[in-house]
Amino acid sequence: MNRIAVSLVLFFSYLFITSISFAQDDLDKSKWTFEAKKKAGKEYELIIHLKLEKGWHVYAMDPGGDGTLIPVDIKFEPASNVKLKGKIAEHGKLVKENVEAFGGIVNYYMNTVDYVQLAEVTGPATIKGTYTYQICTDKTCLPPTTKPFSITVK
Repeated sequence: MNRIAVSLVLFFSYLFITSISFAQDDLDKSKWTFEAKKKAGKEYELIIHLKLEKGWHVYAMDPGGDGTLIPVDIKFEPASNVKLKGKIAEHGKLVKENVEAFGGIVNYYMNTVDYVQLAEVTGPATIKGTYTYQICTDKTCLPPTTKPFSITVK
């Protein structure tokens, strides 16, 4: 009898976790796109575009506050013919808001933001990596999400 009870608990736990995962995908109001833009010679901008539906925001890479906010984090995998130059730059209208519940000034973006990484690319490449983010409204936040990406340079 104990085996049946344990099996039922595990089965329903799996169903619950799976339904939460699918529900989160339905609630995620962010759209991410990726491109490589040639600057000059071997220099490229690797651009990650984020578009959010009205009412949603994403915390800046330096979110401010009390250290509990989850910033966007972008990681590029090493590649032999790709050399990253400098840090990722954020381009968008930065909102700075004093939120006492989060310990002071909080930095976030609404609508759109571009994340731009300069790179020297010495031949055709598929640049891979991951991005982690959390989107929020003024009432709720979705759980942090990590997804893979790739950018092709011809």
